[in-house]
Amino acid sequence: MGSFANVVVLRVPERRSLLWPPSRCPKCEAPIAWYDNVPILSWLWLRGRCRRCRAPISPMYPLVEAAYAALWAGAIAYWGPGLVALKAIVFGSWLVALALIDLRTMLLPDLLTISGMFAGLLLSWAEGMGKDALVGAVAGYAAFALIGWSFQRLTGREGLGQGDWKLLAMIGAFLGWRALPIVVFLSSAVGAAVGGAWIWLRRKGKDTEIPYGPFLAAAAVVVFVWIYRR
Repeated sequence: MGSFANVVVLRVPERRSLLWPPSRCPKCEAPIAWYDNVPILSWLWLRGRCRRCRAPISPMYPLVEAAYAALWAGAIAYWGPGLVALKAIVFGSWLVALALIDLRTMLLPDLLTISGMFAGLLLSWAEGMGKDALVGAVAGYAAFALIGWSFQRLTGREGLGQGDWKLLAMIGAFLGWRALPIVVFLSSAVGAAVGGAWIWLRRKGKDTEIPYGPFLAAAAVVVFVWIYRR
């Protein structure tokens, strides 16, 4: 799953096929053989370099693979096999991919936010909280749309991109509408602190754009674990 997540993170923002062509070295474009595509182990065996041209391969690949392995193993170990663990795995898988894409490109692709929202609605319905999830999806989108529209009217600048609106709708579909104020508060507080520190340390201007998606994703994970705590 982690290897496929890397493909998603790299190809979805560029609207490239997830299935073809097969994975290639970004430098020499040599196809990567199956034995060089074993999660984590192949990167370590090759010492982070392409077998053919010896160009360095980003450590992002094994880190993402390790993150997904930890997500799957942690969810099953904590909640046991069942619907909650499945919901945690699906939710976490979408959030990690979206956060990484937002960090790399400042984009939150519709392909992931909208598909994630429908996955959340389906799993929440199976759990018996379909109404809360539907209200959460609508409320999440509407709240951020209103805030974004108001900010743009007042300042003439975009404050919240439409990807953030859809991401909060997805979060509402998984967590229900009652969780949204906590998610927004946590993500805003941490985002303001981290963003402010980054701007100050890097000597950036106050108009520097900082992706909000990773903070929303992190807050959503915290709230999910709190809701389903054992």
